[in-house]
Parts: sequence; structure tokens; C-alpha cells
Amino acid sequence: MTIADGTLGGGGHSEAILQRIVPGGRLIGIDKDEYALGRASERLSEYKDNCIFVNDDFRNIRDIVSSLDIDGLDGAVLDLGVSSFQLDQCERGFSYNQDARLDMRMNIKDKTCAADIVNSYAQQDLTRILRDYGEEKWASRIAQFIVRERAISPIETTSQLVEVIKMAIPAGARRSGPHPARRTFQALRIEVNGELDALKQALGDFVSVMNENAKLAVITFHSLEDRIVKQEFRRFADPCDCPKEFPICICGKKPMGKVVTRKPILPSEAEIEDNKRSRSAKLRVFRVNSGGSYAERTSKNKP
Repeated sequence: MTIADGTLGGGGHSEAILQRIVPGGRLIGIDKDEYALGRASERLSEYKDNCIFVNDDFRNIRDIVSSLDIDGLDGAVLDLGVSSFQLDQCERGFSYNQDARLDMRMNIKDKTCAADIVNSYAQQDLTRILRDYGEEKWASRIAQFIVRERAISPIETTSQLVEVIKMAIPAGARRSGPHPARRTFQALRIEVNGELDALKQALGDFVSVMNENAKLAVITFHSLEDRIVKQEFRRFADPCDCPKEFPICICGKKPMGKVVTRKPILPSEAEIEDNKRSRSAKLRVFRVNSGGSYAERTSKNKP
């Protein structure tokens, strides 16, 4: 049995998986953050003979499986967004509660950081990012204040940005609800790391390298991600794109499996009490049923 953790992070999910598949099973731990890989490998050291650690983006799962010469995955988990490990590293600049350089790169080898975006993007582009990726009601006003303030002095730290956001959002709107900077920080993090760009493709690629009856579990933390996962899982289960008025399907597209979770699984009150960051988590699961193992399917396509 081979299970992939596409977002290894601190190794919590991987540890729980290994406890259930060892002996005999193996886990592929994937993360584009080399610091996360190092920390997780230490945590999982007792399972080192059952682990393969890969410093890569989970969106490259097809290449990863091919390079490792694996006969398909029997299961996979994706815990999207920023990990607790990254949030707790103050110097990474993910948290609006800690003062640090405005960075937010999951892969420190990437060239563009959050400070680059804040200080160089046009006002209209900042507005679009905050509106589309952060679903921020005050997107236009925050972008306007960012442009105004950066003209005086570059915005280089998380605390500087938080102060700008607080100036932009009227006091009355800041008195209730979540931290006023939460949506802006989410939007910038998504833009820096291209989190939504290839999610749809990545989900399809995971399904394509999974064996029959394998399950893909995806945990999301905001509506943008959850909407994509929900829609893609539905499309995998019913890929027919024939006009609705057609009495029978003529496109020939067959279901790739079944959506296991009709509604997302939400954390219990006890889980939220134990981990406040889990309050917005949603888990959706898809079971693959695509006609045999991955090895059998790929062999049929070989010339």
C-alpha cells in the first residue's frame, strides 16, 4: 500500500497514516518547503524505512509518481493552505499576529515575496487580489491606502501592513468579526504561492495516478478552495458534458469514481477547542473507480 501526503507540513497527518499502514505500507511525503521536510523527517524518523520524502509541489504528482516508479497510489491527502509549522515560524511572515518581514513564500527559493507584491502591484491589481482571493469587502479601500502609504515609505513588515489595513477599514467594521488583516493576508499568501492556479489540474492528476478504490482526501480552509474541490469532485463523478436535453449520453465520458462526502466533514467542538486553527476546515473525500490499477491503465496506453 502506498499513500501520498501531498502537503507534508509538520508531519502530523503522515504520522497518523504510518501508524495504520506499517508494516508493509509506505508513505510519500511531499512538500515544497524544505524546512518542513527536514522537520517532518525528524518527527517520522522511526518510520524512515517506510517513507520517501520529496521536495516538490504536489501539483507535480504525475512526475513524482513516474520518477519513483510507483505502481499507483492507494490513497492521498492534501491539507491545503499554510501549515501550522509555517505560521509558527515568525520569520516567514505568514502571521498578522507577529512582526516579521513581509515574506509568505512557502518555497523560499521562489523569487517573489509578499513585500514585492504590496510595493509594486498597481492599485487595480491589488484590489483584484484582495477581492478575488481574500473576499475582502474593503478591497478597494485597502489597496488605495497601501498605494498611498508605500509612496511615503515601502511597506516591508507584517506589522506595517496590519497598520495600513486598520487605517483603511472603518473603526465600526473592525469591532466585530475576525482580525481585520486576515483576509488581506490570505489573499497575498495565495498570490505569492499561486495556490489556486493549478488546484483543479492537481486534483485531476492525483485521481489519474490512483489505483481502483483509492481515496483522495482534501482539507480546505476557505471557500475558494472548497468550491474548487467540490466542483471538481462532482465533475469526476459525472463528467458527461452532453446538453441536458439529450436523452442519452453521446460524449462517452465515464465516471472516474464517487464522491464519498455528500457534505464536507467539519471539525467537532472538541477538535476546535484543541486546535483553534481547525475551525474553518472542511474535509471532502473522493473514491477512485477508474477501471483497474494505475499500472494496468498506463500499460494499456503504452505503444
